[in-house]
Amino acid sequence: MYTVSVKRDFIARHFLIGGDWGRENEPHAHQYVAEIRMQSAELDQHGYLVDIVRIEAELGSMIDYFRDRLLNDLPEFKGLNPSIEHFSRIICQRLLAGIQPPGTGKIAVRLWENETCWAAWEQNY
Repeated sequence: MYTVSVKRDFIARHFLIGGDWGRENEPHAHQYVAEIRMQSAELDQHGYLVDIVRIEAELGSMIDYFRDRLLNDLPEFKGLNPSIEHFSRIICQRLLAGIQPPGTGKIAVRLWENETCWAAWEQNY
């Protein structure tokens, strides 16, 4: 199984809803780190699983969209608690739609909100 991975950091803001989480219920920022991992047993005609430049470009566009924004105000989070679990799934699905990798494989996003805490979403394509 081949694997390619790209990692980028960015700052975004949110506040948690639907429970009593103390200070987390107030708007605050995190320096998120998004780790994207794609896996497949197949390579394209150039010997790439997916061109890393393509992954970096899609990730960069997506980060530009979320950077310095209040996640609660964005349509992707309408009706959702903006947890790192939901956020990792949203990032993963947006990247997959933008990259449109050839063949079949797996994409995973691990989203860190600090040095010790992360959530992930993975799916087959």
